[in-house]
Amino acid sequence: METPRVRKILATVEEIHHEGGESAARPLLRGAVAAVVANPFAGRHVEEITPLMKGLEPLGLDMAKRLVALLGGDVQAIEGYGKGAIVGAAGELEHGALWHAPGGYAMREVLGGAKAIVPSTKKVGGLGARLDVPVTHINAAYVRSHFDAMEIGVPDAPRPDEMVLILVMTTGPRIHARSGGLAASEITGEDGLR
Repeated sequence: METPRVRKILATVEEIHHEGGESAARPLLRGAVAAVVANPFAGRHVEEITPLMKGLEPLGLDMAKRLVALLGGDVQAIEGYGKGAIVGAAGELEHGALWHAPGGYAMREVLGGAKAIVPSTKKVGGLGARLDVPVTHINAAYVRSHFDAMEIGVPDAPRPDEMVLILVMTTGPRIHARSGGLAASEITGEDGLR
């Protein structure tokens, strides 16, 4: 199956200097790219939908490359990631689940083989629906300082027959992270968890 037609792409970057304490020596960058695409299954039940995952792979790679560029172009600077999908009302939640593999593998490939599972969320929503996309460390999901989220939405999407596909990356831990747990400097990198 080919890549669904893209209506628009939204890209955004947050530069966070502080959360009430001292300004950070290096601001945290959180970036997102959201693609509004036609949902080829909208308005009808289709039993075999998995071929769309292959069709979404080129879009995932394009979005991941755009996102790295938005955050400065250095893949070594990326420390966190996440993905999500908002499905328009004529679709079903399972259509958003088709973004899991193409979105996640695209970011891992562009980042040079990140080890941690890419956290994800999805929902069915109307125009302007927003989604809190979860974020974890790219190599160890248990690094608590990198547990984060970025709220993303497109004002005029998704239309009932569309989906909004989202990738998020960050350049470090939450500003003023101090909740303990496994530190990024303690990652062993063996299982994607620790």
